[in-house]
Order: sequence, then C-alpha cells, then structure tokens
Amino acid sequence: MQGSPPSTAVSLGELLREGRRQVGAAPFAAPREAALLLGKVLQLSEAQVLARDEQPVQAAAAARYRQLVARRLRGEPVAYLVGEKEFYGRVFAVDSRVLIPRPETEHLVEAALALSLPPAPRILDAGTGSGCLAVTLALELAGARVVAADLSPGALACAAANARRLGAAGRVALLASDLAAALALDRFDLVVSNPPYVDRAEAATLSPEVCNFEPHLALFPPGSGDATLARLLAECARLRPRAAVVVEIGWGQLEAARRHAAAAGLEVTAVRHDYAGVPRVLELRRP
Repeated sequence: MQGSPPSTAVSLGELLREGRRQVGAAPFAAPREAALLLGKVLQLSEAQVLARDEQPVQAAAAARYRQLVARRLRGEPVAYLVGEKEFYGRVFAVDSRVLIPRPETEHLVEAALALSLPPAPRILDAGTGSGCLAVTLALELAGARVVAADLSPGALACAAANARRLGAAGRVALLASDLAAALALDRFDLVVSNPPYVDRAEAATLSPEVCNFEPHLALFPPGSGDATLARLLAECARLRPRAAVVVEIGWGQLEAARRHAAAAGLEVTAVRHDYAGVPRVLELRRP
C-alpha cells in the first residue's frame, strides 16, 4: 500500500513558535517581532496571526518567513523587513533609503502644532527622508502647504509615495535640495527638520541595527555632529520676521544649538525634552 505524500504545510502556530524562539534569543530583538514578520508574509495583522494557531502555512510562505527571520537575526531592522513604521498615528512606508521614524521625532510635530501660525501656513521640511514630518503636518494643519526637501533621490521617491498613499499629495511638493539652499526662505512661515546629528566619532556607540542598515547620509553630518544644524540655522536667518523653526537635536547639543541660533539671529523660544528627559527639540523664531 502506497504511503501518503509528505505534508507541504506547517501550522501557523508551529511556525510562529519557531520564530519566537529564534528572534527572542537575539539581544536586539523582541519575541513579538516574529508575529509581525509572519503577518507580513501572510498579509495578516498581528492579532490575526495570534488567533490562527491551526491554520496551515504552505512551504513557500514558510520559506519566505524563515528568510525574514534570518535577516532579522543579522540585525536588519524589523521596520525595513515589514516595509512600514507608525508615526503620529499613521503608517509610513520605509525602506533602506530612509531613516526609520522615531517616537521622539513626534515631539517635532507636537511643537509645530502648538505654534501660532497663519491660516494656510507655508512649511518647509528640510531633509524630509520618509516624509513623515511633511505629510503629518500637511494632514494635521488645515490648509498647510509643505515643501519636502532632500538631497537623496531615493528619499524623495519614498516621501512622494507616502504623500500619495496617505492623501497628502496635493499639499506636499517634493524638491531636490541640500537643506534650504534651493529655496527662497522668506516665503515660509515654518521650517521643521530632523537633520543628521550623530558625530562619526560616536558611530561605535550606535547599535548595529542603526549603523549597519540605516542610511549614513541621514545619520552623520559632514564634520562635527552639529555641523548640519549650524548650516541649517544659518540659512534660517533668511526667514521672514516672526517665522518659526522647529528642529531636532542630538544628545548634548543644546548649548551648541543655542550658539548657532544666536549667530544666525534666531531667538530660542522653547526646548522640549524627549521621553528620556533629554533636550530633543528646539523651537526658534526669527525676530
């Protein structure tokens, strides 16, 4: 009597438990990431993955999942593996062309929304990356028009895709520019920016996830860690009177940022701290 053919499927629960064991053993990863990766392969939410323990998973899908787990174990960020990251309540597409949005960068949005801006403000996002700031402000501020500028063609393509996907394409204009170099800044009411601010001498202190996978153009400025910040604030001296600047700064850069602001004739109006109590967002105004 001929035996039954071997099974080509494994249960979802078995596959998930396998992934949790592997991912959970990595010091930089969390076991719940296994469900996110499996959901990516099967096009299921995390809740659906957890609720379908007995569902069979075909061999091809199981192989794709194991490949993602292997990449995660090599340190590749889970946001790149699933292709998205939540920011200010919206899901943004991300890949290795752009920095992964961080929770502390949401403080930039909070600061911008708390400003007294004119109706239909003109906003520049200098170094837009994924477009998370530009798109969020376009959607949160009624009538806002945002220019999203970046040096990287790949970042601009990612930002454009996010603007289209989230319904902000008509209010976000993409521009290839090194910070504000290509713009007449006296047309803007607000400049926001999360510039590169990690000193290259500190690269060894970054996790391999960040240093080995995220774009160095978005992490490391040329020169010292505050070099791009200094250049951006100097450019903001061209803003119209009473225009505002909201910028993210690195650890230990507050005093340097104050000096650069003073040199540019900008008034520091507030400093916001991140969730760890570190000065993270500087609010400035052109007198």
